[in-house]
Amino acid sequence: MADYHFLQKFVEEKSPTPSYVFDLDILSGHVEKIKQLLKGKARVCYAMKANPFLTRPMLDHVDLFEVCSPGEFRICERVGVPMEKIVLSGVYKNPADISYVLKTYGGKGVYTVESWEHLRHLNQNAEALGMKIHVLIRMTSGNQFGMDEEDIRKIISRREEYKGLHILGIQFYSGTQKKNLSQMEKELQTLDGFLGELHREYGYQAEELEYGPGLFVPYFLKDKEEDATELLGAFGELLDKLTFGGNVILEMGRYLTYLCGFYLTSIVDRKVNHGQSYAILDGGINHLNYYGQAMAMKLPHCTQTDQAGKPRTEGEEELWNLCGSLCTVSDVIVKLFPLKKPEISDMLIFERVGAYSVTEGIYLFLSRPMPRIYFWQEGKLTLVRDAVHTDEINSEREESKNGQID
Repeated sequence: MADYHFLQKFVEEKSPTPSYVFDLDILSGHVEKIKQLLKGKARVCYAMKANPFLTRPMLDHVDLFEVCSPGEFRICERVGVPMEKIVLSGVYKNPADISYVLKTYGGKGVYTVESWEHLRHLNQNAEALGMKIHVLIRMTSGNQFGMDEEDIRKIISRREEYKGLHILGIQFYSGTQKKNLSQMEKELQTLDGFLGELHREYGYQAEELEYGPGLFVPYFLKDKEEDATELLGAFGELLDKLTFGGNVILEMGRYLTYLCGFYLTSIVDRKVNHGQSYAILDGGINHLNYYGQAMAMKLPHCTQTDQAGKPRTEGEEELWNLCGSLCTVSDVIVKLFPLKKPEISDMLIFERVGAYSVTEGIYLFLSRPMPRIYFWQEGKLTLVRDAVHTDEINSEREESKNGQID
């Protein structure tokens, strides 16, 4: 059970469920610990898709932000992320969006190249504006993202033709939730060898290697808890083995943010059908998503409290199916979860939801409201987004009734 520093204030202020709380004290402590354990061997880039609400709080803790859509870029503009800290990534880059960024921010930042089309319009835009912009070429891991080694060789061999581009190096990411270091070691060895090959064959000296390690997050009770000191110490040893002498950037999202997030939902009904106990919650799978959950069978870190926030400790544990409020049999958060004498209005506090749940759920299904979002920092609970009524999104505009939409 984690320390719920926010809980007393949450209850005192009669904050409604369902809600997310992101503990910024936990966030800052966790990220700073990661940086200390890396011992300056790599810079840290926050993949903001993991949780865009944490973009501003991350400003003082990370070196760079990976931005993958125009919407994410607008968030960065609103919260004041300097362009120098942005890596503009993503498999689709609209030329008009790129033109806006270049004209507005004067070619600052770094841009990723994921195709010949990307290369062409980035170079054309930069040349037309008299700029030379910094780019990273994304190397594919065998999917729709990035370019294969042969295409990268062609680009590097002809790099002088692209007058608007300064090719900093390579970007690579192959996936998340890697349970051991062996895959990372193999990937780093491959990247190191490829960069060496580009140097030998084309005289190209890469300045940067941006790598997404996909470090494992233990979401469930049966997951092995990895000690961060041991994990990052061992990962640092992999970086020490690189012959590449430029800057290494670690792109991370899930591993940076998962610990700081909590999801609070309340029991609103109870029933027993054919010997199976069901607790109906005011939240559901539209809000809560654990990567790797299998048919709701894995038990996440979660605490049952009464409505005053006091943990339920009396009585024997009974197994309950925790179901949400959606009108679908799929809305089962956890099957056979141990509860003690559950009462209506009891709260369930799900832990380790700082990454992805806040944006990855099926929020528009059945027009249920999106949860409130709170920050907890230095003893203060702050509402940063009120509940959003999705029925307004799921219905036609008033003007359309008379065919008068502009």
